[in-house]
Amino acid sequence: MTLSEEDYIKAIYHLGKGENIVVSTNAVAEKMATKPSSVTDMVKKLSEKGVANYKRYKGVSLTQYGQKIALSLVRKHRLWEVFLVDKLDFSWDEVHEVAEQLEHIKSEKLVDRLDKLLGYPQVDPHGDPIPSKKGEFKKAIKKILNDVPIGTSGICVGVKDSSPPFLKFLDKNNIALGDTILVTDKEEFDGSLSIRIKGNDLHISQQIATNLYLKITE
Repeated sequence: MTLSEEDYIKAIYHLGKGENIVVSTNAVAEKMATKPSSVTDMVKKLSEKGVANYKRYKGVSLTQYGQKIALSLVRKHRLWEVFLVDKLDFSWDEVHEVAEQLEHIKSEKLVDRLDKLLGYPQVDPHGDPIPSKKGEFKKAIKKILNDVPIGTSGICVGVKDSSPPFLKFLDKNNIALGDTILVTDKEEFDGSLSIRIKGNDLHISQQIATNLYLKITE
């Protein structure tokens, strides 16, 4: 597989939410920031290689072989993110672009040793699960902060938006994975939330609340 082919495989995987779901070529084009005609050419190539199932006017999905490749890429990407944060002191808003490059390294031996060095982590710095070498991982039971009722307390276990601006906002407001968040109030007008975290009261917008995942504790 070329680097470009691997990028398309991972894009189809994420658009299908990790399931064998048919996604439109327009959706792939938007995610890859390219023209639909270029996507059509690529998915035809992937189909010829047995990686994808493409049906004209319907869309594309990954074959079992394609799913295996996608999970391997996701595993490497998230392991490298852990390495960059834990061992090289990168901040969590810096690691995605670097991991995008490192995920294409082919050596399984290197990735296995990386996994061992890191102590076989289960999640990456953004709270996303890391697949095992066999492509297995536990799907976390979590809820969007914006969807939980007033009075609910939970542990912040992930972010929906992993863009640098959002992660920098969280750092600026001292919000991190593992923090306990209590929803104290919700504005009917704009959906913004009042929360308590680390003993401090904070008011956040609905946009922020829709990008944080909570594991409910009580």
